[in-house]
Amino acid sequence: PEQIKGFMVALPVIEEQRAIVSDIADETGGLDVAISRLNREIELLREYRTRLVADVVTGKLDVREVATRLPDEAPLESVMEDSDMVDQTEAADEQADE
Repeated sequence: PEQIKGFMVALPVIEEQRAIVSDIADETGGLDVAISRLNREIELLREYRTRLVADVVTGKLDVREVATRLPDEAPLESVMEDSDMVDQTEAADEQADE
């Protein structure tokens, strides 16, 4: 740490620093908008999922017809893949909440 304190660092003048910051803000502005839109879409999908589960559980949505068309037993591979996907989705949800 003591050695680092002795290093000389060249800094541009304040006007150039401001220009650099402005250029970076201009270049990343579109990314900020895209991230904001995606976060909103994720939020809406979570709300939709919650509402869908609630509607099925309370009987407001009848899924019996669809259930009759499901295969009797899913292949073991697809069950494992689905559970992995749920685990990953839940982990991502927990990280986003933090």
